[in-house]
Amino acid sequence: MENLMDKIVSLCKRRGFIYPGSDIYGGLANTFDFGPLGVELKNNILKSWWQNFVHNRDDIYGLDGGILMNYKIWEASGHTKGFIDVLIECKKCHKRFRVDQIEKKNECPECGGGLASPKKFTPMFKTFIGPVEDSSNVTYLRPETAQAIFVNFKNIIDTFHPEIPFGIAQMGKAFRNEITLGNFIFRKLEFEQMEIEYFIKEKEWEKYFEYWKKEMEKWFLGLGVKNKNIRWREHKKDELSHYSKHTEDLEYNFPFGGFKELYGLAYRTDYDLKNHSQKSGKDLKYTDLKTNEKFYPHVIEPSFGLERTMLAILSDVYGEEEIKGIKRVVLRLKPELAPIKVAVFPLLANKPELIKKARQVYEIIRPHFLAMWDDRGNIGKRYYAQDEAGTPFCLTIDFDTLEKDDLTIRDRDTMKQERVKIKELVDYLKGRLNE
Repeated sequence: MENLMDKIVSLCKRRGFIYPGSDIYGGLANTFDFGPLGVELKNNILKSWWQNFVHNRDDIYGLDGGILMNYKIWEASGHTKGFIDVLIECKKCHKRFRVDQIEKKNECPECGGGLASPKKFTPMFKTFIGPVEDSSNVTYLRPETAQAIFVNFKNIIDTFHPEIPFGIAQMGKAFRNEITLGNFIFRKLEFEQMEIEYFIKEKEWEKYFEYWKKEMEKWFLGLGVKNKNIRWREHKKDELSHYSKHTEDLEYNFPFGGFKELYGLAYRTDYDLKNHSQKSGKDLKYTDLKTNEKFYPHVIEPSFGLERTMLAILSDVYGEEEIKGIKRVVLRLKPELAPIKVAVFPLLANKPELIKKARQVYEIIRPHFLAMWDDRGNIGKRYYAQDEAGTPFCLTIDFDTLEKDDLTIRDRDTMKQERVKIKELVDYLKGRLNE
């Protein structure tokens, strides 16, 4: 019997949310491509995050830093020496695991074989700039988006002269050569982060740490997930990253293995700005506009993962029910997240007069909402296909439409139907979709 995770993976491929990467060549482990519906869901999440944390605030500035950066940045940030995982290999099946994920010290979790001695491993993808592959041309694909923010700290200060506290936010790809992968899009080789570095005075770090816990939780719950499925967990001392003095994870109850890290909130102290200032020779101190005091700001870092957000949402909104012996699968996505807002159907695909009228309706709503046209199969199957895609409303043009110039609107969640005049359709949908 399929578990929830298997059902989500199957639905994502079937309906065009997420496909295995490099599929026709046998795939590439733990890489994925976003299909037509997946890229819309992804962009809707990113839009919500940017609107909430950048557009709706006066104290956070946006940035889009580069993926490739000077090698010296990763030395100064401590990643070349401090960003280390410890791996262990099975002598029998030769699979590799992170040491902190092994329950039994001397036993492989896959085959039960014996384990070799642990080895240190740097999970950064190394690359070379230019045609010659030597040490002078080495750099890395960024393992986090944060460093571009610290490197551009002075640029933001000089251009906008913000008063502390303030933040810099960015969204973008990061890359980690993970040892232990799996669980669909939960852990990937390339992933998308949404991060903020919030600059504060040292004495206020605890106040702003608690503030950001509430802000992170509020935004995530606002995406339509259930409060019972989240919790906070504080990192133990031996778990802390090399830059962190205090870190807590917002965990979600995923359909595999229970509560796992969804987002991270770290108090990075003044580690990054101080190191970059010393190594670059540039003064990255902040000058208080009121007191003229110069100091390195301390940093609270709320870090969000896009793919884990998607997986959590899909897990939370997935539903099944049986109606007259037929199983209905439905994604009860919030309308603002739904990839397709409205689907348009002619009742019958072999009646030119219905198709013509349905096309007219389709063209009316397309400038206002992302809509889908569907005239394949019977009307019941079309409804259920849109339920799986998370489409909030389906519009059906029937023979009454030709006489009365109205149509049937079906609600995804309740399956109730009502008639609405075509001339009132756009305003009606805007009201129901909160747009």
